[in-house]
Amino acid sequence: MTVTIPDAVRQMLSIVEKLCETYPKKKFTLDGRLVGDIGEVLVEDAYDLELFADMKKHHDGECSDGRLVQIKATMKKALTFPADHVPNYYLGVQIHSDGTFTEIFNGPGAIAWEAVKGRAAPKTNLYSVQIATLKQLQARVATADKIPLRSNKRLHGTRGRP
Repeated sequence: MTVTIPDAVRQMLSIVEKLCETYPKKKFTLDGRLVGDIGEVLVEDAYDLELFADMKKHHDGECSDGRLVQIKATMKKALTFPADHVPNYYLGVQIHSDGTFTEIFNGPGAIAWEAVKGRAAPKTNLYSVQIATLKQLQARVATADKIPLRSNKRLHGTRGRP
């Protein structure tokens, strides 16, 4: 079945409208925020954190213990890391085409920052960091320094939780 661009855009916007009704904290815009917003909703559902209702500078949500968390999501082989600050906690996930996700990095932003320190700041203000690099750094994160799963959650919709 062939689909035209106008038909595809209308269908995507209809889906976005439904997502916004279900998850009113997120906009799910098609301008590059869609994967990030989907990732934030998946993370909020699985982990002990609450997304901020409004956009906040440097962090996307807060854990029940007060830790501030920046969430990054990708469907590719790299995640972004901010060039203008080091988030308190950084939780990066890779979303798969079946809607599941893999936790790539979960821990203090200072450890993830090791992947980019010394690099020149990019024009986009976001470094690109290979998933393999973040997985290596993840090995340095103590269990107590990870954002915990919700007590009533098992990551049934995810893959590969370390």
